[in-house]
Amino acid sequence: MTGEPLSAAEAEKVTPALKALGDPVRLRLMSLIAAHEGGEACVCDLNESFDLSQPTISRHLKILHDAGLLAREKRGAWVYYRAQTEALTSLAALITGAADTTDRKVLA
Repeated sequence: MTGEPLSAAEAEKVTPALKALGDPVRLRLMSLIAAHEGGEACVCDLNESFDLSQPTISRHLKILHDAGLLAREKRGAWVYYRAQTEALTSLAALITGAADTTDRKVLA
């Protein structure tokens, strides 16, 4: 990281997103959703990519949503997930040191 260091409050705000991405399953889920047609996917689209139960995948998706990395929309019986591009852009900028205080606030 370069540029201005994070304040203690900024570090506290970004920690949930970094923790959420720190799990290999969740990191792969983010990648699969972002790469999926239309940039969104439901659990039914993701199940075949993992040797995990649907409830386990749903729990991982909830963690990513709670960290502000995924948006979700219920359509009938299914929930569709879409990457929160603003949060991901801010996280990338933070890691590369290009983030200004405006970029950092998106992760809050």
